[in-house]
Parts: sequence; structure tokens; C-alpha cells
Amino acid sequence: MTRQALIIDCDPGVDDAVALMLAFGSSELDLLAVTAVGGNVPVEKTARNARMLRQIAGRLDVPVFMGADRPLRREPAGAGEFHGAEGLGDMTPFEPDAPCAEGHAADAIIELVMGRPEESVAVAVLGPLTNLALALRKEPRLAGRLGPVAIMGGARSEGGNITASAEFNIWADPEAAAEVLATGCDAVLFGLDATHQVRATEARIAALEAAGTPMADAAASMMRFSQRVERRIVGWPSLSEWGPPVHDPCPVAWLLRPDLFQLKPCRIAVETESELTRGHTAVEFRPSVAGSLPHRWAVSADAEGIFALIAGAVRPRRTI
Repeated sequence: MTRQALIIDCDPGVDDAVALMLAFGSSELDLLAVTAVGGNVPVEKTARNARMLRQIAGRLDVPVFMGADRPLRREPAGAGEFHGAEGLGDMTPFEPDAPCAEGHAADAIIELVMGRPEESVAVAVLGPLTNLALALRKEPRLAGRLGPVAIMGGARSEGGNITASAEFNIWADPEAAAEVLATGCDAVLFGLDATHQVRATEARIAALEAAGTPMADAAASMMRFSQRVERRIVGWPSLSEWGPPVHDPCPVAWLLRPDLFQLKPCRIAVETESELTRGHTAVEFRPSVAGSLPHRWAVSADAEGIFALIAGAVRPRRTI
């Protein structure tokens, strides 16, 4: 079996943590590195959190690189109210045994992609796109060498979650998102239109808790925190039925099971000039208007299938 080579660029973050557990536990993926960016919390915390999660998963073979501490042009913004002050909900932070790998995340992305066959390395971007934008600035040939770039970001019919029209990851560094989408790389966006269909219901969280492994416990803990926060801030009427959305596992799940998602070709532009609509993703499906349709947009997601993947990744390992 040929495994998909993958770099995960993230800002853990409670749903980033679930995505990492999915990737760490999936033998179908050849996880080359985790690169951390400032986003939900500052980069020093996101890099530490990635190393904490790596240690819980027992995957010290995967290097973690620290990346950008701020957006390309903006002041850093955080989302601690949705992720906790340390970024991982109720989890008590600790200093992991293994440090970050030497070097900047953008340089690591360049080296890992350029050193492998063309289009063989996928990148799952689960936070602001700053690290990837920096890598593409430094090495423009990277765009043609990348495999699919699966991005958790954007909003169309669902509206935004940080402003009326913008999703947080794109809003946090809209210039980086605009630059990445303009390079011609194979960008696939999993925005709120799809991720709001993937909800941590009571039954799904309980199923993870029943697995009883450190990875399952960590993933379930993140969802319990989100469940409580969403009830307080967003006010979902029936969390037992709907639950909080779990955004970041979607790009990783797509790489594992593309059939769990419906994608539509499109052209995506990002608003960078207006503060009112900063980070808005203008998703155009009509070729008569857009011309070419170089991007893909997720319009639906199979939540049961995605949670089955997560449950499988964190289950107890069989020994021979």
C-alpha cells in the first residue's frame, strides 16, 4: 500500500488536536512533519501543544517545527475563548520530553516537498496560511511541486464565525490566504459550509470516551470542552442532537477518504482591503463569471464516516 505523504500545518487548538490524533493514528498516512503557526494561541503555545499531542500519541518519530508568530501584515489575533487560554481546552499543559526540530516551519515545508517526487506531498493547513505563504514566497517552484493543499478555511452559505462573513483562519491572515490561492497550487477548501455538518454529538463523544486510550481520551476531552464553550457562547439549542462543529479533522479525513465529501470546482478570492468584510471568501462556481475554476470547495461532509475514521485512529492497538 502506498501511503500519502503529509505535512500538517496547524495552530492547536482543540479541533486541531482531534485532527492530529486522526493523523497520528492513521497508518495510511506517512506523516512527515507537523508545522506550527500562531493562530488560536501564540506560536510558542501551538508548537508546545503539537509536541504534547505528539507525545500522547506516542509519535516522537514525527518532527514538529515552529513557524510564523504573526500574520504577513496584520497584528496577531487569537481565539482563546473557543480553545482555552493554553489552546487545548481543559488539558493541563506540560513541557513535552522532545523539543521542536531545528529550523523554521516554512523552510521545513520547502525541504520536505522539494526533496520528494512532484505532487507526492500533501499539506493539510488547519490554521492561518502564513507558514505556507512564506514558503511559497521563498521558493515559488513549490506551487508546482505540492500535492493537494487541503485547507480548513473559509465560509460561503453558512456565513462566518469570527465576523458576519469570515471564518477565523482566513480572517486571521487574509493576505496569506490570498497569496496561496493565487499560486496555482491544488487548493481544496473545507469551509464552514462543510465543517458545520460535522458535529460532536453526545453519542459520538461517548463512543470515543469508551475506547479508553490516551489518544481517545485527548480527543474526547477537546470535544467536551467545545461542547461547553459552544453552549455558552453560541447557544446551540440541543447539544445532545447537534453538538459543536469539529472543523479541522475534515482536510485529514478527505485525504484518507475522499468519498466522504462532495467537492465543487470553483474560483476563490479573499477580501484583504475592507475591514468590514476582511477575510471573506468569494466562492464562484460559474465558469462564465470566473473564467477558469482552479480551486475546489467542499459543499457536504459525511459526519458519521468522519467520526468513524477518528474512532478507528484512536482505538486500542492490537498486538500479535
